[in-house]
Amino acid sequence: MSFPALLVLGATGRIGRVLRHCWAGQGDKVLWQGRYRPSGAGGHWAVYDPLRDMAAGEQAARGRLVILCLAGVTHVQAARGGDFEDNLRLAEAALRAGAASGARVLLASSAAVYGNRPGLLGEDLPLAPVNAYGRAKARMEARGAALAADLGVPLTSLRIGNIAGLDSILGGWRTGFELDVLPGGGTPHRSYIGLSDLAAALAAVVAAPELPAVLNIASPGTVAMGDLLDAAGFDWHPRPAPADVIARVELDTTRLAALSPVGAAPADPAGMVADWQRMWPCLAEGQERS
Repeated sequence: MSFPALLVLGATGRIGRVLRHCWAGQGDKVLWQGRYRPSGAGGHWAVYDPLRDMAAGEQAARGRLVILCLAGVTHVQAARGGDFEDNLRLAEAALRAGAASGARVLLASSAAVYGNRPGLLGEDLPLAPVNAYGRAKARMEARGAALAADLGVPLTSLRIGNIAGLDSILGGWRTGFELDVLPGGGTPHRSYIGLSDLAAALAAVVAAPELPAVLNIASPGTVAMGDLLDAAGFDWHPRPAPADVIARVELDTTRLAALSPVGAAPADPAGMVADWQRMWPCLAEGQERS
């Protein structure tokens, strides 16, 4: 894979850790940004706060052809006092850096923007998020698209499905873990993607000469959450699903399949689990495993 000159914002986060592991050896083609540089981290770094130092952001973006913005506030961070509105502010910072440098911008969004709806979820569907995180990401996409048009910056929002090992199921498992069981039996289904496949898909997206305004990132089909835990050998306890549980989220990966084989290879719970287990050391940076 031939990488363009790339700036990755939010490189100390969980997806950033995966990419730093999988994309090692790219040299100065990839500039990693963080508010700090992790101990022992290789590669080339720009250390600054994108919300407080726009000049540093513009400087880091100089000479870069693509800006991949992974920085954002997750459910976990919001529960600890983080502000979902920072997702919008970080997107704006990425776009202004793109305007200053002429770089294309890729924003990490989420399948949560689709909400609870049946069928295959294509990128052209109207958005209907049902939780605060999804609503924030939907606002980020809308505001980002408007600002990108004003600034003349090519923009693609990446709607990423559940990531095996970074999710609340496999990645959030603890002793005594409880999992929703639907009224008809079985556990909720989600579009998933494994860690290595995520890195491969994003590498293809970064290198693509042209991209749509919105792109789903996942493996085709769905994975039952219980099957994922079973593949890992993790015990779990069934509990009745609440009335508002989303039973199925399945992303249409047709657009991704035109860019990467990842978009055409069916989701495989056992393979995703094995990949996560192989990659655990790079994910354990600054955290403990139960």
